[in-house]
Amino acid sequence: MNQDPATTPAGLRHRAETHASALPPLLAEAEHLAATVLLGDHGRRRAGVGDEFWQYRPAENGDELRVIDWRRSARGDAHFVRQKEWQAAQSVMLWVDDALSMNFTGGKDRPTKGHRARVLALALCVLLNRGGERFGLANRGTPPRRGEAQLARIAGHLMDAAFNGDNDIDFGSPNARVLPAGARAMFVSDFFGDMEPVAKSLTAATDRGVKGVLLQVLDPDEEAFPYDGRTVFESMSGTIRFETLKAGSLKEDYLSRLAKRKAELKELCRATGWRYHCHHSNQPALTALMWAYRALDHAQ
Repeated sequence: MNQDPATTPAGLRHRAETHASALPPLLAEAEHLAATVLLGDHGRRRAGVGDEFWQYRPAENGDELRVIDWRRSARGDAHFVRQKEWQAAQSVMLWVDDALSMNFTGGKDRPTKGHRARVLALALCVLLNRGGERFGLANRGTPPRRGEAQLARIAGHLMDAAFNGDNDIDFGSPNARVLPAGARAMFVSDFFGDMEPVAKSLTAATDRGVKGVLLQVLDPDEEAFPYDGRTVFESMSGTIRFETLKAGSLKEDYLSRLAKRKAELKELCRATGWRYHCHHSNQPALTALMWAYRALDHAQ
């Protein structure tokens, strides 16, 4: 039986080397961003059942004698309990919109929405990994795991989304069917497409006990609409094209529709117990990363 060349050791190595050539910039940027918010080696640890020591706390009424650390307590007059790290690792699934609309940027001095979304997603994975939690990519149905190999795997998928050119749709929508029950999730998109699939995904996720966050990434030009006079508006796929001589006259209606879309996203999150945040690509990525990291910690 002939073996598929792509599955041979040589074929796998070639694919790995091809991916690796593009990975360092993305990984380096994500690692650098994540390093700015790490709060020591304990990451997201919390008290509970586990094997590794976490901290001492003063004994309280109701604590059993067997949980008292008598060696530590002998140093003074108070009794102390030796707490261990909470090791029931959580699963966090990320969906990063890879549709064509995410390739937009209004200026050469700032990244595309897609690049900012990928860096934020990978930086969050770095933080989760260092905190001992599992993470996966819903776009590819990548199951939640932890470790450096998982980081490299997800980075490879995110780079594929940026460069393989297979996606020819203007707007993406998340898929909740790949989310493990009881997991947490983050959906990153401009959310400019049809709202119905987004609403269905969040409702389905909530029904499975999945809580999470919506991170809307916009270019500042999409927020301010700085267009006037003769302007040609065209979708990233080129399937929609509109030319006007009075672009400024569209500003009020556009901003009204944008405000309505944001209100819909906020209401959807309120109804499902998720959290919403809007990030602009000219803002520091650290702001959005810190918000997502903390919001996921409360999405339980």
